[in-house]
Amino acid sequence: MALDDNIRRLLGGTEITLHPDSFTIVSIDRSEEDKARGIIADLDPFSSLTFDVAEVSMVVKAEDWLGLRERFEEYREEGPYRLITFDIVLDLSIVGFMAVVSRRLADAGVSIYALSTYLRDHILVKEGDCARAVEALRSLIAECRR
Repeated sequence: MALDDNIRRLLGGTEITLHPDSFTIVSIDRSEEDKARGIIADLDPFSSLTFDVAEVSMVVKAEDWLGLRERFEEYREEGPYRLITFDIVLDLSIVGFMAVVSRRLADAGVSIYALSTYLRDHILVKEGDCARAVEALRSLIAECRR
């Protein structure tokens, strides 16, 4: 895939950070959202709380979730995952950054769970796919620096 020059420059200036902790992705019922709000406020970063019409999704450190899961009536959980952060501040008008990243990881057979904050993008990858994901991303970044 030919890369747009802007995307190439952005990727070339990107560093990736692989966080040392394992994470769990959790889905809980909307009826328990107040409980989720209270819990997540007390956790150390990185964590995420997303409200949807049908559910509340949380991303929390796996070790934290082990101590929290008993507080919820029903939940679905998936993990362990590893968190990769793209250490570059991205303008919200950038088009195609995550498309290039996800395409490269798809080509490597790696499924992603993407999260964005105002300044940075993050992905969660299954722990077993972590080494392959990091290698694919480092290769992509190296290509963009040439």
